Amino acid sequence: MRGKWAAGIEPRNFTWIFQGQLAASERPGGATRVHRQVRREEELRWLKNQKFTRVISLFALPLSHRAYEDHGMTTGLHPLATDNDQREAIGAFYADLRDSMARGEVVLLHADEVSDKLLGLVAGFLLWTGRVDNDAIALASVERLFRRSISIEGRDVLKGLPERP
Repeated sequence: MRGKWAAGIEPRNFTWIFQGQLAASERPGGATRVHRQVRREEELRWLKNQKFTRVISLFALPLSHRAYEDHGMTTGLHPLATDNDQREAIGAFYADLRDSMARGEVVLLHADEVSDKLLGLVAGFLLWTGRVDNDAIALASVERLFRRSISIEGRDVLKGLPERP
């Protein structure tokens, strides 16, 4: 393949959290209701060209995991329960994210869309790893990074964080 499409296309709402290490976007190929396989392939080609090696999904089902693996990326699946106590699920998710980054993997984190809950999880990760000292700094950092405010749904994630490692 040649031309401008050879490098693929950047996933929608793509944002680096830690340049060259961790980024977030909506699901490659688009959200579930508007998912397009051709777009997914173009976005996965772009991710591969950007040296991504792992995709961590917050879906309950392993959607598109075979496609990620076909592009040489390992996958992680961390569905988050909708009940009030998500502490254990969030702890496993954060541990996977921390360990993946420690191994030098370049990680894409995605859900169906870049939602307030996803942004709250990113803020929680900053706090859980000790990269920031308090909730206010974590939230402000993520809001500045993603250029939008985080609603109560995202802020509530910080109330139930697991113990720090």
